[in-house]
Amino acid sequence: MFLLGNEKYRVHEVAKDLNIPTRTVMDILSKYVATPKNHMQVLTDKELSVIFDYMTSNNQVSSIQVIYADAAPEKKEQPKAQPAAKPAPQAQSGNNRPQQGNNRPAPQQGSRPQQGSRPQQQNNNRPAQPAPQPQTQAAPATRVPQKKIVDTRTGGDVNLAKYDERLEDLGGARGERMQQRGGKEKFRNNNQRKGAPMTNKRRQDEAEKMRKLQLEIAKKAPVKVQIPDEISVGELASRMKKTGAEVVKCLMKNGIMASLSQVIDFDTAAIIAEELGCVVEKEVVVTIEEKLIDTHEDREDELQPRAPVVVVMGHVDHGKTSLLDTIRNASVAAGEAGGITQHIGAYQVQVNGKPITFLDTPGHEAFTSMRARGAMVTDIAILMVAADDGIMPQTIESISHAKAANIPVIVAINKIDKPTADPDRVLQQLTSYGLVPEDWGGETICCKVSAKKNIGIDNLLEMVTLTAEMAELKANPNRAGQGTVIEARLDKGRGPVATLLVQNGTLKQGDIIIAGTAVGRVRTMTDHKGTRLTEAGPSVPVEIAGLSEAPTAGSPFFAVADERMARELVEQRKAEERAKANAPVQKVSLEDLFSQIQAGERKELAIIVKADVQGSVEAVKASLEKLSNDEVNVRVIHGAVGAINDSDVMLASSSNAIIVGFNVRPDAAARDSAIRQNVDMRMYRVIYDCINEVEAAMKGMLAPEFREVVLGHAEVRETYKVSSIGTIAGCYVTDGKIVRNSSIRLVRDGIVVHEGELGSLQRFKDSVKEVNEKYECGMTIEKFNDIKVGDVIEAYTMEEIPR
Repeated sequence: MFLLGNEKYRVHEVAKDLNIPTRTVMDILSKYVATPKNHMQVLTDKELSVIFDYMTSNNQVSSIQVIYADAAPEKKEQPKAQPAAKPAPQAQSGNNRPQQGNNRPAPQQGSRPQQGSRPQQQNNNRPAQPAPQPQTQAAPATRVPQKKIVDTRTGGDVNLAKYDERLEDLGGARGERMQQRGGKEKFRNNNQRKGAPMTNKRRQDEAEKMRKLQLEIAKKAPVKVQIPDEISVGELASRMKKTGAEVVKCLMKNGIMASLSQVIDFDTAAIIAEELGCVVEKEVVVTIEEKLIDTHEDREDELQPRAPVVVVMGHVDHGKTSLLDTIRNASVAAGEAGGITQHIGAYQVQVNGKPITFLDTPGHEAFTSMRARGAMVTDIAILMVAADDGIMPQTIESISHAKAANIPVIVAINKIDKPTADPDRVLQQLTSYGLVPEDWGGETICCKVSAKKNIGIDNLLEMVTLTAEMAELKANPNRAGQGTVIEARLDKGRGPVATLLVQNGTLKQGDIIIAGTAVGRVRTMTDHKGTRLTEAGPSVPVEIAGLSEAPTAGSPFFAVADERMARELVEQRKAEERAKANAPVQKVSLEDLFSQIQAGERKELAIIVKADVQGSVEAVKASLEKLSNDEVNVRVIHGAVGAINDSDVMLASSSNAIIVGFNVRPDAAARDSAIRQNVDMRMYRVIYDCINEVEAAMKGMLAPEFREVVLGHAEVRETYKVSSIGTIAGCYVTDGKIVRNSSIRLVRDGIVVHEGELGSLQRFKDSVKEVNEKYECGMTIEKFNDIKVGDVIEAYTMEEIPR
């Protein structure tokens, strides 16, 4: 075995010379020294000694005669012996035995390890005799292949001397080459070159070589380019590993004049890339929304039957809420101002053991958007038509919404108990709108009912159940919940509260949900009765708390897994909305300016709308903006949920706007601020009054006969229940005064709960006509007992204004 000068001896070379697998050499080193990094690792003298000692001790021969038997007299080589003789040079390389046999003592030295000498002793000897050591140590290593060779030979002898001579020549040549090269000198020269500064010419040569090499690689393997729907020319050049000039030149050839910063579409970019020898792939951009929201289609075997969602639609005061009232055996209509449903309600009832979800939509034309929203989330529409009134404008609108949503319509002809009822006239009118009754050979189910007298209600519900069965409504409850926001409002104690209709999957308490620009965790979940729920399946309406803000009614909601990503998506959506709001308004052209001058100076009426629920904000906003005409442009500059506060008054003052409150009241700071800044605030409970007053003011015909004058406010500090009287409120007058014969309104959390008359006013045991500021008093409200601590009682009177 040769170790020539400074020659590096690696793991795989040792394995090859010893005719054993590289893995075996690595295992030996792992066991006795340290695990080598890989098969290319250079071995030290100590590691080589360990390998040779191990091979010597584990491959002993029976006697010295076996070694001499290998060196038999030379004979002519037989062809069959040649394949077996291949390992011979490796075997002989370990012994380094010359052809003449003048180095016979080497095997005798190598025989010492066979007699039990330890590797440590040989390691100690190695530094003293570096040259002969590999020869003495490697001699036993030749015995493993020798044993194998003997087994495979077919009786012919191999001319070992010939291989020894060849090996001598190779080893000598290799040594001479190393001496001529001078290993150490070469190292020194390399270090000197490395330290020397690179000249400009040499740098240019290197860059030229690199460029040529890259061109050759590019020619052999075309570059794959991923191109999105739109890409700038500079970005395209960088992705194709081309210069910007090359891409611009190619674009010019194709008749497109574009700079590096200009954006081109996918088709153009694909043509350019292919011309420049690139393989084009369409880049699919996965948005946060796609990553976060699961929109996969459900398989047929995953779907299960669900309850139908029914919407009750029709004209104002045609009995929609009364019908639901009769079905639920509860009194909903009594709480509606002016008998008009102000915002959407969702209820679930059991009919013959089967659940049906009802949505009650307002009937007035101002609530078109809410009614449209109700139609889009439902499966069946019940169209309420009063038998005495017949088809009215909102009835026609309801038919249009139902047809647009492609849902079956069941017509309920209500108020048949009235003497003036004419159901046949209603049936005749229906045919002109494409609803032909079944009795007349059509497909529309028509039921004659009376919501007040409970006539025909069972038949109507039976028809609803039958229609739902025919539709085979199904959903997958075993997935994340998703659906639509029916309504949203701000609650002082619970924060933003939203009514949701789950349309697919199951919504669970603790789920993270995202709805429009609102995100949050479902803290509490209740049904329409106020019962706490832990989960809600498809077609179940629930009221939840825990969102960051009140979402827009009609927004889709999704239950998601990653809260951080959900908040990121919400920020993205808010940024988009801000960008849309801040988008530059189109400049007025000379033609527009002239037409405005021709029409006279165009004035603008700015309005701020505050309401108790989001749906009412949208409805009031839409109704007021419809009032615009050539002379006055009505613009709602802000609409929100909750009580009127100081910031609303500041906005109105700076924008020269009026504030319209719908079912809400201003707080004390806002009231004082409005008086100081002379801001007009108008409060309404019925939408008709709001529209009529604004319309009259625009026409210049507004001459109100009465004006509301607020007398004072009292805060409820304690309540006492007396069986004969009702609830007595112990109050403290915070400002103004409370007068015995004044009208009052009860305000809770900025929302008007009740309007009525003062029943009694007392100080101690005496009835008094009025109580001034900073005094305590007791009072009752006529026909109303739901008074709570913290409520504010506002006393006012209607003052006549001279024309």
